[in-house]
Amino acid sequence: MELVFKALADGQRRALLDALRERNGQTLLELCELLPDLTRQGVTKHLRILEDAGLVVTVKRGRNKYHYLNPVPINEIAERWIGNYERDKLRALSALKAALEEKP
Repeated sequence: MELVFKALADGQRRALLDALRERNGQTLLELCELLPDLTRQGVTKHLRILEDAGLVVTVKRGRNKYHYLNPVPINEIAERWIGNYERDKLRALSALKAALEEKP
């Protein structure tokens, strides 16, 4: 999970993930066009970090490698961290609702 947080900490990597969310299965060249300030090697480095974190899966077809978003690690974070906090809020709201609906 630490690798996922590290990968998500960078804005350029989040931009790559957003691009894959909008249109999955892009090549390195297509992704490089999204980040014109970075070199091809820079984009490759970011993609490697995303792959190591399990956020991007690469499939090679012929001479091209296609990059796909894997949302599972992000969902695991949501379930592990956000879900735990939400449960307490939902319990508190249920208790408040019950208290307000009690007849005096």
